[in-house]
Amino acid sequence: MHNHGQDHRDHDHDHGHTHGMRREGNKKGLTIALCITFGIMIAEAIGGWMTNSLALLSDSGHMLSDVGSLALSLMAVWFAAKPASPSKSYGYHRFEILTAFLNGLALFAIAVVIIWESYSRFMEPPVVDSGPMMIIAFIGLVANMVSAWVLLRQGDVKGNINLRSAYLHMISDALGAVGAILAGFFMYQFGWYIADPIISVVVSLMILKGAWSVVRQSIHILMEGTPGKTDIAEITAVLAAIDGVVNVHDVHVWTVTSGYEVFSCHMLIRKGFSPSKVLAQAVPLMEQQFGIRHTTIQVVEEDADVSCWGCQGGVCTFSVAQ
Repeated sequence: MHNHGQDHRDHDHDHGHTHGMRREGNKKGLTIALCITFGIMIAEAIGGWMTNSLALLSDSGHMLSDVGSLALSLMAVWFAAKPASPSKSYGYHRFEILTAFLNGLALFAIAVVIIWESYSRFMEPPVVDSGPMMIIAFIGLVANMVSAWVLLRQGDVKGNINLRSAYLHMISDALGAVGAILAGFFMYQFGWYIADPIISVVVSLMILKGAWSVVRQSIHILMEGTPGKTDIAEITAVLAAIDGVVNVHDVHVWTVTSGYEVFSCHMLIRKGFSPSKVLAQAVPLMEQQFGIRHTTIQVVEEDADVSCWGCQGGVCTFSVAQ
């Protein structure tokens, strides 16, 4: 019975170095965004209270969640850098996925609260001091865009779901600020005070859409789901086409954290073929064609003393010659 493992130690070191550089960029981007967001949150809370604007207060409340989410994301980056231990063999990478999940739930909760508050304002729209409201909302918009730009420039927003959830908070805040500016314009120009709750609901629905995407992806990863672009049937066919391979089964692909996919399978090869030569073809194929660098392939020869007679109910059973 043969297992692939040590052949690619140097490659894994390079991969870890790349992860380290990304982690530092993520940490820097989150720290800057956190400082900006906290300052603007205080300004919008005071401004919303002084002008009696729900749109502004809701945006401030959303920013409060952003401060929490950015702090949580920052803590997740720190935790993910901790080394693996005997009790945590994959390290603490999953903390980033848990953080993304909690951030998504926080966005859901905020959107629901804003919609609920808007309902009462539909009945009797209160008078809002729209001039100062627009000025403060504009300042908030600029701050949100700067924070989002910092995260996009410094962090791995596309590849890291934790950073993407924090980035989504920033973009959602920017939408809230745009909504507050629009509501302020309609109230200032036409006296349409109902614009405040209407635009608040519209922005909340947009927030819900983005939040659902993050929550759904986080749950998929936590449930050991197959990465989105991975086709298990295609992987099996490619490996089975290697000379000497009889069949490939018990195939599993899952995500530990963003950018860290893991693959394992059992491979039955013809007697007389070198397991190490088969592995020397299979492992590079997994990286080059499917982008998976962390692979464990168990190779068993036909008629070997240790032979696999198939997987039943997802469990692979072995017979050992006495």
